[in-house]
Amino acid sequence: MANHSATKKDVRQSRKRNERNRYYGKTTRNAIRDIRALDDKKTAGEELPKVSSMIDKLAKRGTIHKNKASNLKRKLAKKVNALAK
Repeated sequence: MANHSATKKDVRQSRKRNERNRYYGKTTRNAIRDIRALDDKKTAGEELPKVSSMIDKLAKRGTIHKNKASNLKRKLAKKVNALAK
């Protein structure tokens, strides 16, 4: 690492961003896991918009790719819709 103040600041910023991205990513993964475990369509239907919003925020921040976010939301919606059958 270069011994410049700007480089040191960049390392501090990237470490902070990395921790923040890991926190939001893990929180979202846990929410996805929880909604997949639900068996009640009504409860899953209420949780789906919240989880979709979390996924959209990750994509907006650049933590995950927008196509990955779209795929996750599609699969969750498909799972929730299949609960009725």
